[in-house]
Amino acid sequence: MPPTSVPPCPRPHAALPPRTVPRAALGVLLSAVLGVALCLNGAVAPAGAAARRADPIDRMVGFATVDALGQNGTTGGAGGPVVTVTTTAQFLDHISRPGPYVIQVKGRITLPTGTTDGMHSVTSDKTIIGLGPDAALIGGGLKIGLPVSDTVTSPPANAVHNVIIRNLTITGATDDLINVQMFSHHIWIDHNDLSNGDDGAVDIKRGSDFVTVSWNRFHDHDKTLLLGHDETAGPQDIGRLHVTYHHNYFDGSDQRNPRVRFADVVHVYNNYYRDNSYGIASTYDAGVLAEGNYFYSVNNPGRVDFSGDLGRMVARDNILVDCNHAIETRGTVTEPRTFYPYTADPAASVPAVVPAGAGVGKI
Repeated sequence: MPPTSVPPCPRPHAALPPRTVPRAALGVLLSAVLGVALCLNGAVAPAGAAARRADPIDRMVGFATVDALGQNGTTGGAGGPVVTVTTTAQFLDHISRPGPYVIQVKGRITLPTGTTDGMHSVTSDKTIIGLGPDAALIGGGLKIGLPVSDTVTSPPANAVHNVIIRNLTITGATDDLINVQMFSHHIWIDHNDLSNGDDGAVDIKRGSDFVTVSWNRFHDHDKTLLLGHDETAGPQDIGRLHVTYHHNYFDGSDQRNPRVRFADVVHVYNNYYRDNSYGIASTYDAGVLAEGNYFYSVNNPGRVDFSGDLGRMVARDNILVDCNHAIETRGTVTEPRTFYPYTADPAASVPAVVPAGAGVGKI
């Protein structure tokens, strides 16, 4: 594991792109402060640029805040009853009820496999939040969305929407840890600890939209984040799958951090990647902005030529240390600020800021 101080830059990478989209090539920028420097997409940034200045850790940022599809941002169960659940039966009862609920999870709850491969449906207008650092869902996962149908190609009126999942350890699922599907929209997945699922950690697919995945720790997991389920999904996914991934800690999670198909605009910023086979893959004309991330010991930090049609990726202000390849870039991507305001941390601060703030017990 890298030290708390930022490790030295072992080799140069591609030049730092400009701060505007589309990407244009720049020469390698060089600077040094007290003889200590970081490699910043092939440029060098001063090690002193570590002061945090981004949006507050407890604030929702990104696509989940956008007013769209008849929903004004994401409020979860706000305004509904607040209940505390301590048993499997209580938890499964309340996540399936109609109407808004704030469901507080106390202690460890085991989710059964049953006839659904351990996936348990969450209805609209729910906040599911752990109390303290030891709230956990063990052995199963959460499904946000209607049953799968390939014939549905536009958002149905009863699409699941307005769901918040925070401050939970979710581990040991026999399928996905969290699965968002079938045009579900306005979802915020924040400050969770996610590990050891048999399939995805957080899969978002089949026309789902306006999602923020923030301040989570992913570890001991292989296929982490899938966005767009396969190469036939264009009729459902094109023009949708607006997702923000920010301040997540990819702590040895192997791949798909995220792996993207078809998505219109995906904003991946201020994430900390440590010891991964690859970081981001953009395919099938998906548009990804990779901004202000820190990649440490990642074989392929970002790819657009990866198992299928090429994607689009713009990279700016990222730092790569002990990585075997540069971030692949191609095309242009719509600027996320046309949808929502945000303030990015300097990438040099990410190795300190993200592990300190990501995961459970931090809000």
